[in-house]
Amino acid sequence: MTEHVVAAAAATAVDEIQGRLADAELAYRVQQFYFYEAELLDDVRFADWLEIFDEDLTYWAPLRTNRLRRQAALSIGAQGEAAYFDETKDSLAWRIRRYDSGMAWAEDPPSRTRHLVSNVTVRHSGPEQLTVRSAFLVYRNRLQTETDIYAGGRTDVIRVKADGSLRVAQRELLFDANVLQAKNLTTFF
Repeated sequence: MTEHVVAAAAATAVDEIQGRLADAELAYRVQQFYFYEAELLDDVRFADWLEIFDEDLTYWAPLRTNRLRRQAALSIGAQGEAAYFDETKDSLAWRIRRYDSGMAWAEDPPSRTRHLVSNVTVRHSGPEQLTVRSAFLVYRNRLQTETDIYAGGRTDVIRVKADGSLRVAQRELLFDANVLQAKNLTTFF
């Protein structure tokens, strides 16, 4: 075969995989991965939680605005614009170290959270890569009267490593509310 034919065959194979829903076994593994992540967050095991992310992580939550239907595409902020979160694995590690240092006054005493993840869809987006969409609901309680509820969706790019483990390479969080009512935003999602 010529190089051109081999390249065309490889491109066709990738095109056939991209966008295809994952089989039930892989979808179940991803769901269990998300449930484990929620357990880590609710058990305040942030250092362990950080390990589910790849080294080149982008963790981003753009701001939203209310727009007319004809301007709906403008309602979600673009990369590089104002965001609730625009993090890397290193910046998340810094936040976790600060939390563990006792200097994060907004978390002393610490919040209690419950992370619920549902509506998980898993699609192949390349060799050894998945695009996963899910819905989340996070309940947060601190002190006696501070209660916050966050709802939204996540779109993750997950890499399937050679050993079969899963690592989040990109996470985009989209809160359903365009104005968050919480006094602070110290919760991880």
